[in-house]
Parts: sequence; C-alpha cells; structure tokens
Amino acid sequence: MPHLRIAASPHLAGRPRRLASIAAAPWLIGLIGLIGVGAAGAIPAGAQGVRPGASPAGPPPEGSMPPPTAQVLADEIQDTATSLRDAALKGTKAWSLLSSLTTEIGPRPAGSAAGRRAVAWAVRTLQELGFSNVHTEKVTVSHWVRGEEAGEITAPYPQRVALAAIGGSVGTPAGGIEAPVVEVASLSALDHLDAAKVKGKIVFFNTTTDRTRDGSGYGRAVPVRAQGPSRAAKLGAVAVVLRSIGTDSNRLPHTGGLRYDASVKKIPAAALSGPDADLLAAEIAGGKPVRFRLRLGARTLAPAESANVIGEIPGREKPEEIVLLGAHLDSWDLGTGAIDDGAGCAIVVEAARRIGELKPRPRRTLRVVLFANEELGLSGAEAYAKAHAGELPRHVLALESDLGSGRVWLVESRVAVESMGWVRELARLVHPIGAVSGINEAEGGPDLGPLLRAGVPTVSLTQDATAYFDFHHTANDTLDKANARDLDYNVAAWSAVVYAAAELPGDFGRIKPPPPHR
Repeated sequence: MPHLRIAASPHLAGRPRRLASIAAAPWLIGLIGLIGVGAAGAIPAGAQGVRPGASPAGPPPEGSMPPPTAQVLADEIQDTATSLRDAALKGTKAWSLLSSLTTEIGPRPAGSAAGRRAVAWAVRTLQELGFSNVHTEKVTVSHWVRGEEAGEITAPYPQRVALAAIGGSVGTPAGGIEAPVVEVASLSALDHLDAAKVKGKIVFFNTTTDRTRDGSGYGRAVPVRAQGPSRAAKLGAVAVVLRSIGTDSNRLPHTGGLRYDASVKKIPAAALSGPDADLLAAEIAGGKPVRFRLRLGARTLAPAESANVIGEIPGREKPEEIVLLGAHLDSWDLGTGAIDDGAGCAIVVEAARRIGELKPRPRRTLRVVLFANEELGLSGAEAYAKAHAGELPRHVLALESDLGSGRVWLVESRVAVESMGWVRELARLVHPIGAVSGINEAEGGPDLGPLLRAGVPTVSLTQDATAYFDFHHTANDTLDKANARDLDYNVAAWSAVVYAAAELPGDFGRIKPPPPHR
C-alpha cells in the first residue's frame, strides 16, 4: 500500500497543514479497500504495464517530469478539490447512470435505432441533471450490421467454433467460404511468407494479447485486427480468422473494427474465441492439412445520421475557456456497452454534475461531450474538431474516459513543458487514493486525437485495465462487469482534477501533436 506513505512524500513537502488534514481525513479508513477490490480489480500474477513514473512516496524518475516549478495550487483550490474527491468516495450517481443507459438502451451501434435512442437518452439525462446549453451536433456515421455468422473446421477433425465478424467486414457468399488454413503469429510473420503459400487460403492470425495494467498489451496486438485482412488480401488470401484481441479464456469472441486498404480487395474477417483459436492451432499442429468454412452475413448500409451530445457547466469568470470531458456514447452490438463506454459516460457526466453544484462554480466552462461512433471510425471526434475549429485554441484541457470502470492508478499528460508544474499539482490530488504520476507523452484517448493534433493539451486519468480486455467488445460487456465502488473512485479522481484544472490561474499551453499511429 504505497499510497499510505503519504506523510513521507516529497510531493507534500512544506505543507504541514495538509499533512494534518490528510491524516485525519475520513476517507483514509476506506483506503484498505484498495488491497482487495474483488475480481474486477484484482491484478493477476504476471500483470505488466507499469510505466516509468512516480509513486506517491517518491519523485518521478529523471526525464518523466521536469523539476518542481513555482506553480503551486492555492490552498482554496486544493481544499475544494479535496472536498469533492472525499465526498465522491462516500457515494455517487455514476452506477445509476450506467444502469439506466445499459438497461433502457442496451447495445447502441453507430447508425442503429438504438444509437438514436441513446442520443435522446443523453439529451434528456443532461437536461434533468441541470446542465446548460444541452444540444446535439449532427454526425454522419457508418452503418454496419453483423448478420448471421458461423464457422467450422471441416478437416481433418470437424469442429464448430465460436466466432464474431470483425466490425466493418464484408460478408461471404451465401454458401460461405471454405479453404485451407495457413497459420501466422503476427503481421511480420505474414510478410515473410511467399504469396504462393497464402493465395487461395484462409489466414489464421494466432496472436496473443498480453494482460497489462495500462492496456499496452492490447495496443501491441490490435494492429493484427485492424490491418490483418488487407495485408493478407495483398498476398491472395480469401478470408481471415484471428485469435480474439482479448485476455479471457471464455468461449466468447471479441469484435472490434478493421481498416481496409482501399487499394486491395476486401476479404471477410472474423475473430475466434480464445478456446477455439487454441483448437484450430492444435489441429494445425497435428501436421495434417486443415480446412475451415466461414459464413458471414455482414454488410455495410448507407451512412446514417447520429449526433454528438453536449452539455456544459458555464464558467464564472472565463466562460469562453473550456475544459472538455469526453466519452463515447456508441457501443458494439454483442453486449450492452457497460464498460465500453457506458462507464466512461457515467463518470464524466457525474463528475461534471458534482462540480456544477459548487457555489461558486469554477472559473472556466466544463463541457461534457458524448461522442458518436468511436468504435467504427471516430466520426464523432472528427466532426467535433471540425465544428469547433475556431474555438479549439480556447480549449485549455481535454480529458477522456474510455477504459472501463477500473480505478485510476496513473496520471499522465501531454502539455507544454512549462506547464508541467500544474500537472504535478493535479496528480497530487489523487495520490492519496492510489494513483501515481506518469510521463508527459499521453495520447488522451481515441476521441481526443483530432484535438491533440490541433494542439489541445490533455491529462489522462488512466484506469486499471488488468481485467478490462476480458470483457471488452464481447457479449460479456454487461452491467455486472462494472463495480459501483470503483465508479465512485473514478468520479472522485475526475471531480478533483477537473475542478482544479478549471479553476487554475494558469493554463497548460499548447502542445506539439503526437506522432501518427502506424
């Protein structure tokens, strides 16, 4: 429990009054809950992904944060932020918001009737919670539908398998596609094959996803799903099946989006559940020729109209300056989108609502944006950046919640170097509830990409993703996979950090855009 060593932390040096108040804080008693948070929060042996950064008991390593600066959070700001944090730990409305969304709307793919109902739900909810300037902004979204899907190993040992079409995939002919299978471990392994070994075959990408706390294992594996179908098609493959990009051992496949190369023929693609990927690999390892039959009814319909949903807490002194809180409203169709990203919607809405109850409100405006179509094209994010291009220089900070409901454990940023003192102050607010400081190379979240490219700085309140990819993009993404107590901890972190960012006398500068993804 390193967070309990707060009295020794150099982050609090020179603040004896703070130490006294922290030692007496009622939330300290509840910190023991961080030791055993149940299955949803447990960290399995071998979990990886702890990036270089500071623990609450020590300074960051050289290169991750600059030396301390004269930027110091005023006592009044810290007092209010701490009060917001500690009040949220006693209970919030986040769970009820998440329950409402998943129960009343359920899965809400882009372009679907449920997606339109989700927009109406979000407008109504923000209005009922007292947000100002609640409105929608039109977004044109892709409209892909799954249709029927089935797969089976036809030789040497016939077996039916559990699979799911990859989002955006084309379908197969009505009778399906049956062909020999060639197995590869990665994109680079495919690139080293002769085209003759791939032509006319179904490529099986047998790529595992490492379980990590920061989600980096997913980041390393997901290019196989995104790029694999077109890379295989270039060599003459007729279809692709891949091991689900996930960390569970359930017989439930993970979907997710792909990116077709416009210069290459589109071929069908599906994800096998983990156990069925093992089964297919075992048959191939037996040394006999393996054949597979794939049937997908997937198709893409005409683009549809959806919307970003926006609500605000107006600032009292600098209403033109904006702190943006983002999450995405759409979800995949297999589950009910509870952790991806209903939890994020509940966290940002509840944090902003609680800050909005303050008298006085913070200096700057809080803007909640529930983005459309993150899952299959980021069209909501692109539409927002285009519609608000003129005011992006007045976006002083953007934050996104899109990693489930695990507790915040890492505070990272991408801000101007001269503003890093403010990031240190924000991170200090959540050190007592288990978060550590990270590096100034955050990417914020998928929907923030267009904003970062425009120079908008970000702070990332990174959640514990150890168990997240057990459920992500599967039929198991349901309300029971979220944890009400963990949601309260998220709201506690968000409300403290966002309030302080909106109240600071200084800002976070403008940033150099991060390098594009390969």
